[in-house]
Amino acid sequence: MASVKHTRPFAGFEWMIAWRYIRAKRAEGGVSVMTWISLIGVTLAVFALIATLAVRSGFRAEFIDTIVGANAHVSVVAPREVITDYAEMAERILTVEGVESVAPLIRGQSMAEGNSGLIALADIYGVHLDDLKTSDAIVDSDLTYGDIDALPVGIALGSALAANLGVTLGDRVIITTRGGAASPMGRSVRRNAYDVVFIFSTGRFQIDEVRAYLPFEEAQLVFNRDGVADELEVRLEDINQSEALKQTIANVAGPGLWAYSWQDRVGRFLRALTIEDNVMFIILSILVLVASMNIISGLIMLVKNKGRDVGILRTMGLTEGSILRIFFICGAGIGTLGTLFGVVLGCLFAIYIDQIFSLVNYVAGGGVWDPSIRGIYNVPAELHLSDVVKAMSLSLGLSWIITIFPARRAARMNPVEALRYE
Repeated sequence: MASVKHTRPFAGFEWMIAWRYIRAKRAEGGVSVMTWISLIGVTLAVFALIATLAVRSGFRAEFIDTIVGANAHVSVVAPREVITDYAEMAERILTVEGVESVAPLIRGQSMAEGNSGLIALADIYGVHLDDLKTSDAIVDSDLTYGDIDALPVGIALGSALAANLGVTLGDRVIITTRGGAASPMGRSVRRNAYDVVFIFSTGRFQIDEVRAYLPFEEAQLVFNRDGVADELEVRLEDINQSEALKQTIANVAGPGLWAYSWQDRVGRFLRALTIEDNVMFIILSILVLVASMNIISGLIMLVKNKGRDVGILRTMGLTEGSILRIFFICGAGIGTLGTLFGVVLGCLFAIYIDQIFSLVNYVAGGGVWDPSIRGIYNVPAELHLSDVVKAMSLSLGLSWIITIFPARRAARMNPVEALRYE
């Protein structure tokens, strides 16, 4: 009795037959149109998923960088009071491991008036020049201009605030505050004029629209804070340690003082971003699933059209496993190629997003991205390997799994029934 030889799984002839089926035209019993639809659908779905994940990561990183770069990592305040011994307190806080710098701060609101009579609300920060230089978002931005070292004899304005006031470097700005002498009618109005010596851009429109910096001693005079500070700005070596260190900083600062981190200020927004990210990933995962369903449709049609071929192959000795693998290669191959094309397009989109949106803005005649509404000046994108792997795994997993069902149906086809009417 002759021995039966078993071929190894995914042998060369299985790949050859699958390739012939994929590229077969409709007249030959193929479904080339459905193949192209499935391929394009998976490609676009994976592209959309990777592009969305990249923009999502970019928005989160941009938000944290601009918020943390222009503000304290941990703020120390005395509720409803001012801080009198701020110099000694700063020295004590500096002894905490992980603290990089501590800066006293004066804060107050005022009305700012430009040369042309334009008026805007200004959030005044009084800081020492050396402390302001530690803020990378203020002094190291590519969009800043002027001389930061001239701050002791002038004022620094956010770029959007300067634009709203219609002023530029060398122009004079009048700051109006209720910091004058006390009277039965309340405090009198105080008006001070300063030359604009520095214009900065933090990358976040809401900050640039209201933020202004004065020398610390000048701000003390303007807001009647002689010899005191409103709060202490603490910068850490690692911003992720803010939650862990804030209580230690409050204890070292002294009794009656509170410390809150940057996460306390924007934590609710970050949690909302996390929820939105998860929902967006689920929605786009459904999009990938829908695109993968096209593979099933095409594969079912292919199995139906190739029923006679399946019957012949089975009578020639091919096993159910070989038939299953042939049709699995057809469906999984389309899903794999679509995934690879989608990954390439998604990565290129994330890498060249600035150029793409510049082109879109040019074609549309400008105004596509309004920073006063969006809060930032461009569309950020940050490509992470984990996001790419996540998108690839999802697409490949779905396309391979759903391919099994029509392939299994083809493998179980009875060759006698397949050839009965041939």
